[in-house]
Amino acid sequence: MKFRFLHFAFLIATLAFIVNITMAQAAGGAPSKDSSTATARTPADQPVTTMSVQVKVVNVLATARDKHGKIVNDLTKDEFTLTEDGRPQAIRYFARETDIPLTLGLLVDTSMSQRRVLGQERSASQSFLSQMLREDKDKAFVIHFDRDVELLQDLTSSHEKLQAALQSLEAPQFTRTSGGSSPGAGGSSDPGSGPGPGRGSGRGSGRHQGGGGTTLYDAVYLASDDLMQKQQGRKALIVLSDGVDTGSKESLDEAIESAQRANTVVYSILFKDDEAYGHGGGFGRTGISIPGMGGPGMGGPGMGRGGRGGQRFPEQHVDGKKVLERISTETGGRLFEVSKKEPVDQIYSQIQEELRNQYSLGYTPDRGSAAASGYHKIQVTAKQKGVVVQAREGYYGN
Repeated sequence: MKFRFLHFAFLIATLAFIVNITMAQAAGGAPSKDSSTATARTPADQPVTTMSVQVKVVNVLATARDKHGKIVNDLTKDEFTLTEDGRPQAIRYFARETDIPLTLGLLVDTSMSQRRVLGQERSASQSFLSQMLREDKDKAFVIHFDRDVELLQDLTSSHEKLQAALQSLEAPQFTRTSGGSSPGAGGSSDPGSGPGPGRGSGRGSGRHQGGGGTTLYDAVYLASDDLMQKQQGRKALIVLSDGVDTGSKESLDEAIESAQRANTVVYSILFKDDEAYGHGGGFGRTGISIPGMGGPGMGGPGMGRGGRGGQRFPEQHVDGKKVLERISTETGGRLFEVSKKEPVDQIYSQIQEELRNQYSLGYTPDRGSAAASGYHKIQVTAKQKGVVVQAREGYYGN
């Protein structure tokens, strides 16, 4: 009896041992939910490290011509070579700029020397803008300059507003005054002497009491720095002037640099009236100091700078043609000279053709150990024999 009891107890103990082992194995083979989260995370659950890398891309607008001066518009990316500071660069972005939006700025010299040609400039400019500007894509503004600079029409796609601004163009009328001051400097109480239709608000009522002076450099500087700098895409300024500056605060170098920093091409139309100089039309260009000729600065909406006009002593014996040529060449544009053989409307047709047949080349500078800041010289050439490429000569790095 005792043996049976002991045998039965042994069997019970053995059975309990086996059950405990089985349960322990089952518990060890089924990980908990928390363990699964900690040890078996899926890639989608893992944290992602984000790195922000700024890549500097330099964009260059280029125009190609054959040996006869005809536009070449069928080149490919591989048919261009580009160097920066003499170092070859890989062209990574390439496009033909036939359909990309364009921002245009028209800068018209309304000084005394231009008064006899303003009518031609006005009508030709109106035709150019009406043909060139696509109201659904492009924008333009109009500035005129003489003893100071005025924004007649801010950026707009409206043909009507631009035409109204051009219609308001007129040369200043010089009035001799005594007592060391000019009515143009302080304003007038004459209610009829205020700004005409389409004028900006900054010039004041002394507009028609002005006189000599041409702030060409200030006009280029302000148009580039205050307007073009904020725009994207293709940008071009068209300057109609004889190129002689007699009153800008900014220098020629500063004007060119501002256009280069704004990635803006400048086309210059030399419109010179030699007879105007022989009949008093050049008054203010000979270095004579005229009391009260300091202008109130840039007028009109969107222009943040003031105090320009009559600040820097006029340059003597300046070749206006060379000035305009330098501005255009260094920004990637061209100089045109109005003549009987090449009237202003024909020149505008050439500019229009050029703007519609540009190439856009983009590259990320490979400078080696060279510094990123400062001025960098660019050279763009075509591999095809006899093809000449017109592009800006350089840019300023940040």
